[in-house]
Amino acid sequence: MLAAAHVPFTTTQVAFDEDALTEAMIAQGAKPRDIADALAEGKARKAALKHDDTMVLGCDQVLALANGELINKADNREQAKYSLQRLSGQKHILLSAAVIYENGEPVWRAVEEVKMLMRPLSDAFIDDYLDRHWDDVSYCVGCYRIEEEGAQLFNRIEGSHFAIMGMPLLPLLGYLRIRGIMPS
Repeated sequence: MLAAAHVPFTTTQVAFDEDALTEAMIAQGAKPRDIADALAEGKARKAALKHDDTMVLGCDQVLALANGELINKADNREQAKYSLQRLSGQKHILLSAAVIYENGEPVWRAVEEVKMLMRPLSDAFIDDYLDRHWDDVSYCVGCYRIEEEGAQLFNRIEGSHFAIMGMPLLPLLGYLRIRGIMPS
């Protein structure tokens, strides 16, 4: 997304235990929005330790059912099928967070919420979908990619397409314009 928007960037890998942070925050009663924000901030903070001389962006997503329960990334195909069965015919919220660090401090953050209604899916449809797309969705929260055939899973979506794909891009571009990094 950044490359398509002509945002100059480089990437770096960081070791970050998303599961431990998520579990700790759930145990403390944190809301899904706060968990998404904390995950994005944790990644940005970790990368900023390596690159304290530059602007660092961390992003993450959290998927929550209407009751606030989180749906995690599937570890295997069986978990993916179970997640899609749980989402079938249900509303859920996808929260996409981004945090920017500079000089070891958070300087900007955004969390966008997308409301999504998945259509009822048969087990046969889910099996066929996962047979054809497991490699592409195995790392995705919710086990779908809306920019591809995953669009067929939904009856209604309210919110930013970019947020679904992984980051609150429009607010980020706005901040980068304010900072003079992108033309205004």
